[in-house]
Amino acid sequence: PMPEHTSFFSYLLSLFPHLGENVRNLGHTLQGRPVTVHDLEPLTASLFIVLLVTGLALAVRSQLQQTESAVVPEAKLSLRTFFELLVGMFYNMLKDMMGPTRAKRYLPLIGTCAVFIFFSNFIGLVPGFSPPTSSWSITFGCAFIVFLAFNYYGLKENGMAYVKHLAGPMPVLAPLIFPIELLSTCLRPITLSIRLMLNMAVDHLLLGIMTGLVMLIVPVPIMMLGTLVSAVQVVVFCLLSSIYISLATQHEHDEGHGKAHDHGHAHGHA
Repeated sequence: PMPEHTSFFSYLLSLFPHLGENVRNLGHTLQGRPVTVHDLEPLTASLFIVLLVTGLALAVRSQLQQTESAVVPEAKLSLRTFFELLVGMFYNMLKDMMGPTRAKRYLPLIGTCAVFIFFSNFIGLVPGFSPPTSSWSITFGCAFIVFLAFNYYGLKENGMAYVKHLAGPMPVLAPLIFPIELLSTCLRPITLSIRLMLNMAVDHLLLGIMTGLVMLIVPVPIMMLGTLVSAVQVVVFCLLSSIYISLATQHEHDEGHGKAHDHGHAHGHA
């Protein structure tokens, strides 16, 4: 039987007892306890999402390669139009924030985060599945990639001026401002990941409690709320990630004015 308070992924992992023996060789968790098969559940769920998204993306790509039908918008919602709407929404968000040139440059990162988090959040609404984004190890991994990316883009675009910007405009206050700005920058992946993890974990826990008490009708409002929370958290994560990238890369183009939106209008003539 399926272990209590776990998902189909835990049940799937429990079918391979030798896997549990090999997992112990991984050592201990940050809490100091031995690694178990249940600790692999978020990673297994994430791999499932990656395979699912890859399969759907290949299906959409095959449709787009049919040039005659691809240029004509479909009258109803399909897999192709769904991905067009999802990716288009975040591209427009980036374009309004930093202009079309930089939007196209950073869309692969933001778009990948959006698609992965979207499917990871919504799979938690399916009975028997646990959202990977309810685990801090998964959300921190996503946020840490964004952290490395916006710092890399900032150094690439502005060089050492990106580091000097952390010291503020006044050299006299640099010893005070630089540590604060550095700490604030380093805390971004932590706050970004914890915000996503807590919202999804609480939402999934609430849905599980209500479903366990009453299977019919009563969980429907909770599922509707979960749908809203799942969608909002995708937007919040990608919006904050886009802001971090925009702030890190804007200074060379805007000459320190600090408004990526104005830069987007300036690039409209390019």
